[in-house]
Amino acid sequence: MTVLHLPVNPMSVSSSDSSPRGQLVVITGPSGVGKGTLLRSLLQHHPELFFSISATTRAPRPGEVQGQHYYFVSHEKFEQMLAEGELLESAQFAGNSYGTPRQPVENQIRQGKQVILEIELEGARQVRHSYPQALQVFILPPSLEVLEERIRGRGQDSEAAIAKRLARAQEEIAAADEFDLQIVNDDLATALAQLEAALFPPTQRDAEGNCLDSQPESGSRPNLLEQELEKFG
Repeated sequence: MTVLHLPVNPMSVSSSDSSPRGQLVVITGPSGVGKGTLLRSLLQHHPELFFSISATTRAPRPGEVQGQHYYFVSHEKFEQMLAEGELLESAQFAGNSYGTPRQPVENQIRQGKQVILEIELEGARQVRHSYPQALQVFILPPSLEVLEERIRGRGQDSEAAIAKRLARAQEEIAAADEFDLQIVNDDLATALAQLEAALFPPTQRDAEGNCLDSQPESGSRPNLLEQELEKFG
């Protein structure tokens, strides 16, 4: 299991060698790939995980709750947070700003928690630069055709917006080999099992008895990117 060692802040971190060490896990993938559904299932199975809530300047969608799905902030507030170093990473998408509040993430890691970030490719690269020991996971669609069906199924985008999302998705998929693990989200149960296998070592899985049994063989890491790009043409 990849372990993140945060830069030590003597004002807030115990100097004891026995202090628990947490893990930062970054989840990235194109819009519409099903990251949210996969992570909701993961958190239902493992409520001990800490899911980081992002700040965004976009307007809430129907059913979204402030502080539960996102921290919805003004452009001015977002720029202030960015200038004062309150964001672990930030990125632009579809004309809106997104960022991860730094303090909750670092506090949870200091307490030995596994912290899950669902962020854009640009933000994932920033985190990789700052915390290279974080585990980075890229979620792939079975094909671009399936991805388009999922985006259209949400009924939230115009034709122009759909075309823009698909063009961006191809650019993001081309960067998938930068990540430690690639998971094709075709079947939810299979994708969840692969993600659990990466997050929980076998001894922990056996002890807790609450993870799915399926996991990849040790040392195996198929190049899913090459397979998917062949499908996409």
